[in-house]
Amino acid sequence: MENELLFFERADFSSLKELKKTEGYDIVSITEYIKDNSLIEQIDPLSEIVDLTALSGYNNLQTYAEGLLILFEQSSIVFIADNKFEDIFRYEFRYCFNSFGNWESADETNVETKLDGKKQKLPKNQHKKITDLTEDELGLFFQNFRESLYGHEKFKDDFFELTKTFRVFNGIKEHKILSLFLLGESGVGKTEVANSIYKCLGGKKKLAKVNFGNYSSEFSLSSLIGSARGYIGSDDGEIFIRVRDTDIGVILIDEFEKSNATLFNYFLDVLESGKLVSSLAEEIDLDGFIIVFTSNISKEDFSNKISPELRSRFDYKCQFTLLYNEDKKKYVEFRVNSIVRKVNEKYKIQLEENLHERFLPQINVSDYNNMRDLNKKIKTVFVDYVTSEQLTLHELEKEISE
Repeated sequence: MENELLFFERADFSSLKELKKTEGYDIVSITEYIKDNSLIEQIDPLSEIVDLTALSGYNNLQTYAEGLLILFEQSSIVFIADNKFEDIFRYEFRYCFNSFGNWESADETNVETKLDGKKQKLPKNQHKKITDLTEDELGLFFQNFRESLYGHEKFKDDFFELTKTFRVFNGIKEHKILSLFLLGESGVGKTEVANSIYKCLGGKKKLAKVNFGNYSSEFSLSSLIGSARGYIGSDDGEIFIRVRDTDIGVILIDEFEKSNATLFNYFLDVLESGKLVSSLAEEIDLDGFIIVFTSNISKEDFSNKISPELRSRFDYKCQFTLLYNEDKKKYVEFRVNSIVRKVNEKYKIQLEENLHERFLPQINVSDYNNMRDLNKKIKTVFVDYVTSEQLTLHELEKEISE
């Protein structure tokens, strides 16, 4: 078997995984082979790299590892592990490997993001945050943000003032996270706040989003921040994966009220410390981040459901109400123009200008209080238009989805 074990930095893992994928390699956890030893015979050292990190949770590690790793007879297999366990693995695996080293550092290639049409360079794995913007960039950010979020004018004004204060006190290390708690019925634009912040900061990957509707069980904390050592294959919790895989310092916690007291207490600690802490004591510093919490509960239920200690930690609380019809019409215009742009770019065609003017008479915006339902209607009208014009656009539904 391979005589060297290579250690990687956890913060570099996503970039290294992407880099190796472009080179034709998949990184596979050792848990796959623990579940089925017969898969070891099928391993392809030219396309697979084996991550041994999950072995860290085993008792009698040396005995177990020696019995398992001897099954890997091919000498060219690359083995890697999280350097968090380097001291343990160097000792326990001393008879399995002849040497230990560091896996190659993440490629220094930069990713690009846009704020004002100009490309800016960001190192991989670095989150761009609202505290990073210059004053000119901040002004442009708010201009774009106001245009992308329909209605809720008071919130926009409040958010502008709140952000200016946050940037000042974050700069002197007195305010690490800007936290917003948005209440209101489904479909009135609460989650769109986080999406708009993400897009206006130039996000290119995915917004870090966790839906707490899935976190009501007694094991919810383990699912969120990872299982304790000894539970193999579950080291990474969802929120750590989401934050590591995004490029912008914004987190959306949706349907926050559907969770339980354990997670409420966890986020009380997060807002106080400014850090995410995993079950294995790994930390992600959220300095400069914005966390948007959303909930469908009323103001009255908010006071009953959320503890006073946690309520006091939210920097801003706001009740979102239904949009006015004029705002809904502006949304129709924006959404149709967005669909037209995507279709034109994809199929190298030129749909007629001001197509939204044709669609608006077909959409009675007063019938729609939920913006998701309004968006579905826009899609239906657009597909009817395509059909009537006898345009054949392959996989159209993918192009006009959010």
